[in-house]
Amino acid sequence: MKLERTFLQKTALFFKGLAMGAANKVPGVSGGTVSFVLSFYEELIYSFQKINLKALKLLINGRFKSFYQYVNGQFLLLIMGGSMFSYFSISLVLDYFLKHYELYVWSWFFGMIIGSLFYIYKDFGDWNFKNTLSFVIGISVGVGISFMTPAQENDNLWFVFLCGIIGVSGMTFPGLSGSFILILLGNYVLLLVDSVNGLFTVVTGILSGNFEVLNVPQNIKYLKIISVFTAGSAFGLVSISHVLGYVLKRWHQIVTAVIIGFIAGSLGIVWPWKHKIFAVQNSEFLVDGKGNKIVQNYERYLPDFSHSETWFAIFYIVIGIAIILGIDYYDRRKKAK
Repeated sequence: MKLERTFLQKTALFFKGLAMGAANKVPGVSGGTVSFVLSFYEELIYSFQKINLKALKLLINGRFKSFYQYVNGQFLLLIMGGSMFSYFSISLVLDYFLKHYELYVWSWFFGMIIGSLFYIYKDFGDWNFKNTLSFVIGISVGVGISFMTPAQENDNLWFVFLCGIIGVSGMTFPGLSGSFILILLGNYVLLLVDSVNGLFTVVTGILSGNFEVLNVPQNIKYLKIISVFTAGSAFGLVSISHVLGYVLKRWHQIVTAVIIGFIAGSLGIVWPWKHKIFAVQNSEFLVDGKGNKIVQNYERYLPDFSHSETWFAIFYIVIGIAIILGIDYYDRRKKAK
């Protein structure tokens, strides 16, 4: 694992974090896929794996430099810093394009995932029976998840904690979108809309000197929910990383084959031609803090080739594929030198 990096390598890591953060925000797209394709997935997993009892002891004893080095702090700061910064920059641009050019954005993602599959597949090499079976299992699970029916909302705190563990999976498991999984679990609105809005209301109220917001039962409920969800996410990030780190060391090819299959299966989620199914409660559409209707699921359909927008969408699919193939070509040229 690299600990010393040049300025250019540090800058590249930050931009990779930007890409991962933008992908994590879109239901159906996995930040883990970005980390896998951009070749920092294993270092990400092993760095999270270092957040353990030894790291906690170093922190408690005030050995901050040792802690920073032990957990590969430079790498985590650059990647996670890029992801956080993306939420307030690239993600906002992505939101705009999703609102006005949704079909073309999904087409672009669809093309990039197809290109990513080629990028990963060509270097895999050994497609023996075990690896092929693992690939089939991965693609079957991925396709199965993409066509599941969402469950009903559940604000039980143990289930919220479980949602936190599962929701963070998009960062650690390529092809698995944490946001989309929360939609399937029925808690996307509760956890990423209502609770976030509740937290915002409490924080802004306290900062303005209005402590009455803490006497509102609904606000306290959302504070509990978002706290438990955050705890579940932190626990999931570390625990899943430990499991993945363990299996990657012992069954690297089998796990990689499953991941390739899972990414292929996720194409069903990112399929560009789909209608939104909006969340409804008491015969009224649910909206987020900005007044936008909340998506509950998608209904997919085949494209109409008599429409010009279909051909534009196909063009963007080709662009997405070309970007990944361009990255592959650049990497090969760099290695050849």
